[in-house]
Formats: sequence, C-alpha cells, structure tokens
Amino acid sequence: MAIDVKSKEGADDRKSKEGADDRALAVETLERLMSSRFSCRGFLPKPVPRKDIERVVALAQRTASWCNAQPWQLVIASGEATDRFRRRLLEGSAEPGAPDFPWPREYRDVYLQRRRECGFALYQSVGVARGDREGGARQHLENYRLFGAPHVAIVTSPEALGVYGAIDCGAYVSNFMLAARSLGIACIAQAALAYRPELVREHFNLPSDRLVVCGISFGYADPDHPANRFRTVRADSQDAVTWLGERDAG
Repeated sequence: MAIDVKSKEGADDRKSKEGADDRALAVETLERLMSSRFSCRGFLPKPVPRKDIERVVALAQRTASWCNAQPWQLVIASGEATDRFRRRLLEGSAEPGAPDFPWPREYRDVYLQRRRECGFALYQSVGVARGDREGGARQHLENYRLFGAPHVAIVTSPEALGVYGAIDCGAYVSNFMLAARSLGIACIAQAALAYRPELVREHFNLPSDRLVVCGISFGYADPDHPANRFRTVRADSQDAVTWLGERDAG
C-alpha cells in the first residue's frame, strides 16, 4: 500500500499547530486569572450556588502535595452558619490568641516595605488616615466580620504533618482562589481567622489534632466597596530568581 507522505506531514503539522494553540490558550487563561485575582474586602450578600462551590473544591482538590498526602480538610459555612461564626469571632476578638503555626517573628527590609505599602494602600482606600488608631481598629474588625462574605472556608491540616502540611495547604488555598476566580467568585485568604484556633475548633467541633491554617472568605465582590478599588503590586520575577548555568538553555 502506498503511503501519502505529504498527507501524513500535513496532518502532523495540523496536530502540532493545534497543540501550540491549546498551550497558548492555557497560558493566556492562567495569566488572566492570576493577574485579575485580588483579595476582596467587601462582598455582596448574594450567596454562591452550591454547585459552583462544589466545582471550586473539585478543582482545588487537584493540588499537588508532599507524597500526595492531600492534608487539607475544609469546613465551609454558608448562610446562618456563616453569621453564627461571624458573631462568635466578634465576641472573641479581644481574647488572647495563640495560633497553631507561629506568625512571622519580624518583618524586615523589603518584606517590611511591602507589608507597609499594602497596609497604607488599604487604609487610604477606606479613608483611614495614617496615625488614626481608632479607624485602623475598625478596619481590623472587618476581618472578623469576614468582610461581609456570605461564605467562609476554614482550612486545617493534621498536627503530625507539621509545616509540610501547612505548605501543602498553602498551595491548595492558592488553587482554590484561582478556581473561584474562574467562576466569577471573589475570595480573601485570612490568617486572622487562625489567630484563635481553639475558638475555631470549639465552634466547628474540630478535633484537637486538626491545626488551623487559615480561613477563606468568599462570595461575589461588591464593585462599589472602596476597599476593592486598590491593588497590590508584585516584584519583578527576576528579583526572586537566581540563575545558574545557561540562562536561556532549552
């Protein structure tokens, strides 16, 4: 049987072009999601349909983890369950805290600069002047109001996995927020919800060996809320990379 070499080469070229187009679309989609995602600090009361939340967690479940341990566990509150947790957080906002994972001992140099820039931009957006301690305290309490979000997810990791479980959960949180963004859902990851882990465990009846990593408040962004009008910036990628050998190899 004669082989039509030209037809085969043409088919191979088409497959190669289709593959390149698919890769370009995938990169563009990921870039668009990562560039448009932001930490939402003002939500509409409209709830997210359960099917969309289930889609988010199904996508986030594909997160890579150390030895495929998949240590994350979530409690997701909606409706009145969110409101009960919100009330409990506000009631306990003056109680002493002892997070399961130690908070940063100190911010220095560029890390301190970035933290300050983020804080100043947020306060400026909501009309809190520098030095306004009362206004700053009011804004801080928005953490415990969940910024008005109709839903919150509490992310926990098993105590035995230590910091590696927390690292895996961090990757999960990032993918959760990107998946949510793809469905038009806004999020904010909140370390503040992990500051009083005993309160969280008691409220949600969690076992003592589940360590609280963070919370994720989510819903639909309020486009008119002033806190949603500012954006943080990112350092140039070259500031985070040390190149060894042939930079352009491959």
